[in-house]
Amino acid sequence: MQMFSIKRSLFLSMFLIGGVLFAQDPIDSETVTVVKPYTPTVKDANKIKQTPSESDSVRTEKRAVQYSIFSVPVASTFTPAKGRATTVERERPIKVYDNYASLGFGNYGNFLAEFYTNLEVNRTDNFGVFLNHNSSQGGIDGIALDDKFYDTELNLNYNSKTRDLGWKTEIGAQHQLFNWYGLPQDDFSDSELNAIEPSQNYFSAYAGGEIVMYDSFFDNARATFRHTGDSYSTSENHFNARGTFEVNIADELITTNIYTDLLNGEMGEQFLGTQNYDYTFMNFGINPSLLILREDLTVNLGVAFFYSQDVENSDGSFYIYPKVTASYKLIGDYFAPYAGLEGGLQQNTYYEFIQENPYVSPTLEIRPTDNEYNAYIGAKGKLSNDISYNFKTGYESQFNKALFKRNPQANTVTTENYAYGNSFEVVYDDVKTFSIGGELNVDVNRNFRLGIDAKYFSYNTTNEAEAWNLPDFKATLNADYQISEKWFAGANLFYVGERFDQERMVSTTQPTLDLIELDSYFDVNANLGYRFNDRLSVFAKGSNLLNNNYQRWTNYTVQGLQVLAGATYKFDF
Repeated sequence: MQMFSIKRSLFLSMFLIGGVLFAQDPIDSETVTVVKPYTPTVKDANKIKQTPSESDSVRTEKRAVQYSIFSVPVASTFTPAKGRATTVERERPIKVYDNYASLGFGNYGNFLAEFYTNLEVNRTDNFGVFLNHNSSQGGIDGIALDDKFYDTELNLNYNSKTRDLGWKTEIGAQHQLFNWYGLPQDDFSDSELNAIEPSQNYFSAYAGGEIVMYDSFFDNARATFRHTGDSYSTSENHFNARGTFEVNIADELITTNIYTDLLNGEMGEQFLGTQNYDYTFMNFGINPSLLILREDLTVNLGVAFFYSQDVENSDGSFYIYPKVTASYKLIGDYFAPYAGLEGGLQQNTYYEFIQENPYVSPTLEIRPTDNEYNAYIGAKGKLSNDISYNFKTGYESQFNKALFKRNPQANTVTTENYAYGNSFEVVYDDVKTFSIGGELNVDVNRNFRLGIDAKYFSYNTTNEAEAWNLPDFKATLNADYQISEKWFAGANLFYVGERFDQERMVSTTQPTLDLIELDSYFDVNANLGYRFNDRLSVFAKGSNLLNNNYQRWTNYTVQGLQVLAGATYKFDF
């Protein structure tokens, strides 16, 4: 019965469709298209119900499903491993040895030797020995006189460090040999050259000590005594001591420094004179200061009082100097301006002069320098975590500033070995100095570091025509590079600007007095090393790599290209 109904419905539908198609007249038919813009309205929209109604009359119901598990026990021998915390691999620390020896040889007969040992006496005490030797056999082209030199120093020290204090004592000796080879011209006869004995020997012996208190108002003290002599019967004794006391009052730190400086000496002879020159100075000073710390502001307010007695001339002088500094971290560690106004009394010595210029004559006049004040302002900080800077400008006033000036050529009057225009004297003048400069330090990474420092100077003298042998510009560049675990290298470049000296000739006929201008110079030095292991390494050093025959002092041409190679060995007893 149901099958019949379906067939009847299908038949009626086909009949109706066929009738409609048959009723259409295909003759003269045309299509009419009605175009009307459609403008929708709100009423045309039908809202969709959230839950539409179901129109399906057939409903199905979910059957409940029941699960059952057929469990069968399985034997297992698996045992879980115990967990371990992950560790970070640490680099093996470099072994530090208490002793080392280093030897090096190079052209010009250059020889370098160093030895250091540190012996542990007990848990708190150590004994150390240090030996250093640097020499050259000379051989500079165009030099008529012997230009060899050597410098040897031996130091013995004993130090102790306990919970409450630390102290150190040392004794040492030094022997230096230099030659006055800087003749002003080449027109000396062979007999005159053979008569010149240009060597000068310097001897020095010293002893000193230092003590540091960790929990006491007495902070530290140190003292040094040094005796200096030479081949021309010069004798100098210098004692220098300093003590520091610190007291906290109302959370402010008050520091007091006490100075004692005693100097006695005798020059074996005078230039173009027959008498000896004696000098004795006694200097005493005290410097109280107050340190103020306020967050990013640091101020040090101090003043220094000095009394200097020229015993030989029975002349005493009293000096007062400012000791004021201030700094402020304006932008944290990135920008910190600072300023200062400082002064002090500086006792010059024969030993300090020969360390700066070993070609002086043994006829120097010794006196202290009055550093009236040094006013400066600057800024320091970091451009990034790897780059730091420091820029500074200042103006300094000094009375009796020591200047190295070439001695006159007086070989027609005397036959002293240093009287051929080949030595220097010390003259004193009141000098005002303006300076501006800066430094930049770059730590590219742990293996490469670079430092640049440059400074410009302008001098104003009172009595002398120029600030003798003081450069108008100085610049240095230092670099260290750890190429790999085994290889390492470094470089040192420096530039020194023009200086002025004086050409003088003492003659029975016509004395001369001319100004000498020393050219600026640029020096390049480098080193390269290879480390076989923690104990043994080899190195090579190159100096004056540009082979510039410049003059550090008037008529004193330096050695040309120098190459030195050697090895360093570290060990423990």
